[in-house]
Amino acid sequence: MNHPAPHVRTEPILDDDATIVSMLDDAVVPALIAAVTQITGDTSLLRGPIRPAGPLVPADFTAGLTDEESSILRGQAAAALCSWRDAGCPDVGSPGPESLRETMNWVAGEDLADDYAAWFAEEIDLAGEDPRSIEINSDAAGLQDFSVVVIGCGESGLLAGIRLKQAGIDFEIVEKSDGVGGTWWKNTYPGCRVDVPSHYYSYSFEPNSFTDYYARQPSIQKYFRDIFDRHGLHSHMRWRSEVVRTSWDDESGLWTILIRDSDGRTHTRTAHAVISAVGVLSRPKIPDLPGLDRFDGPVFHAAEWDHSVDIRGKRVALVGAGASGFQIGPEIADDVEHLTVFQRTPQWMAPNPMYRSAITPGELWAMRHVPGYARWYRFMLLCQSNDRSLAMAKVDPEWKDFPRSANARSAAVREVLTAAITSAVGDDAELLAKVLPQYPPMTKRTLQDDGSWLRTLKKPHVDLIRDPIAGFDETGIRTADRHVEIDVVVLATGFLANEFLAPMEIVGRDGAVLSEVWDGKPQAYRGTTVPGFPNFFILGGPGTGLAHGGSIIFTNECQMRYIGDALRILIEGSRHSIEPTDAAYVEWNERLQAEISTTTWAQLTVENNWYRAADGKVYILSPWRLVDMWSHTARVEPADHLLVERTPALLDGV
Repeated sequence: MNHPAPHVRTEPILDDDATIVSMLDDAVVPALIAAVTQITGDTSLLRGPIRPAGPLVPADFTAGLTDEESSILRGQAAAALCSWRDAGCPDVGSPGPESLRETMNWVAGEDLADDYAAWFAEEIDLAGEDPRSIEINSDAAGLQDFSVVVIGCGESGLLAGIRLKQAGIDFEIVEKSDGVGGTWWKNTYPGCRVDVPSHYYSYSFEPNSFTDYYARQPSIQKYFRDIFDRHGLHSHMRWRSEVVRTSWDDESGLWTILIRDSDGRTHTRTAHAVISAVGVLSRPKIPDLPGLDRFDGPVFHAAEWDHSVDIRGKRVALVGAGASGFQIGPEIADDVEHLTVFQRTPQWMAPNPMYRSAITPGELWAMRHVPGYARWYRFMLLCQSNDRSLAMAKVDPEWKDFPRSANARSAAVREVLTAAITSAVGDDAELLAKVLPQYPPMTKRTLQDDGSWLRTLKKPHVDLIRDPIAGFDETGIRTADRHVEIDVVVLATGFLANEFLAPMEIVGRDGAVLSEVWDGKPQAYRGTTVPGFPNFFILGGPGTGLAHGGSIIFTNECQMRYIGDALRILIEGSRHSIEPTDAAYVEWNERLQAEISTTTWAQLTVENNWYRAADGKVYILSPWRLVDMWSHTARVEPADHLLVERTPALLDGV
């Protein structure tokens, strides 16, 4: 046993035996047995005849165990927990390496590869060591005058602030809104929720207490606000302020940041490094639809929901049926007089009965009282995705069924999803033709579905129109062959995903403007840095987006660890600047594009795919396995970087 894990805030068990047994009826068995193994230090339960049938699959917590097998294991777990309670709930340590690996393999239902085992062990962090924190020598001379400006206080900016404060680095976060959370502060539309399992959509070092399998917007925003408060970041904030421009001075080794406050006044400040944490899905995309400004009724984007507009009893047009439209439609359908959905391209839907469900009382009890249970629960969620979806996105050049499917696995998944959609639609052939995609699964974002979307479309007062919008007039929307009378228009039309960092102007060495360097083709070394822009780091940068599962929080934690290593090199070495070499930048992005080109995301099988930039290529997504992203960002490779030393004059003057 090692030291207790301080980040696991469980409460002692005070319940009687019957209550414990009752609560465990709902607990997820593999996570429960793993936690009991950790509590007791006894691995004998893992070596018995009952084992998960693995590998684990998404949204299935049975792990292939029969009801009888689960009942037996729950009984054994209950006996162990009663004994632990009777002993006074003593501190629980983290397992040793062999016990940890054995437990992970048992829960996963397979022998994990070494790289995955190492990643998962770090991710669940049973020892509570927070291995992704930034460690900088507090006696380093360079630490005393070093400062950082973080742009944005959404999930990634909050993360940056926490890590910088832990490291003792002076910093300020500039946030244009007046609250923490970014997209979870901004997006308040009906039905807004995460489509990543709740207990994976959280910082690895800050467990959550979400009560839904897929948490709703208010819960997520509260999670980030509570963490902000707990880490005491208030004194580091500049609210209701927007970075307009930031420019690098090579002589001083400083960025000058031009900031505009909410009253329109501007001012500047300097910093040795800048971290952009503005996110990718932050600027709403307003479609260029003829006559939109002529419409007499309310028009607003889903990301800017106008809560002053009462949609009850109104005729509402929902323009767009991607991720946000998919959530909005079922939420408002029963409140409106008529809902007309305008959809360009149908989406693949992954059947998930838990999508809008609350976590059971027994599971919440186990998370609250059983040490390690929540961490092992998170581990199960990791194993359920575990990069398996990436294989579906790979195009087999010999595959004869392309573009309906991309490879054998893609075809098998297409068959399963098609059967689910067909069953839900029933005998409505016209609706089936509208909602069944004709492109391979994984080409666009696969949506989580508990049946609500198709049930909504089958309601008598709901219409789904696939014809292109020809234009608007004062009273409604025109297509080629009809006019639809509308009272309210909701634009669920997505975001300007390929316009990274806009509308900020980022000026690097010799006056180079980043948007001009990119010219609509955003790229970054390891998704984070760009040559000619020293000490400038991008969280959620080009090539880091996830289209094959996983959590963006995981990606940002990896990137922030990488940024922390770069800051350590700067500070401990009293260096002037760090940036990738041109050769490393080119090589990395050539590799990325070569890998992206093998996926369905890069194929022109869907005309309206927001992943693609204007030139038809995909720059925003990562084509790598999550475990590759983890290893790519483990540390800075000095050979790939231009490291400039501070001159004596700079040391004296800065």
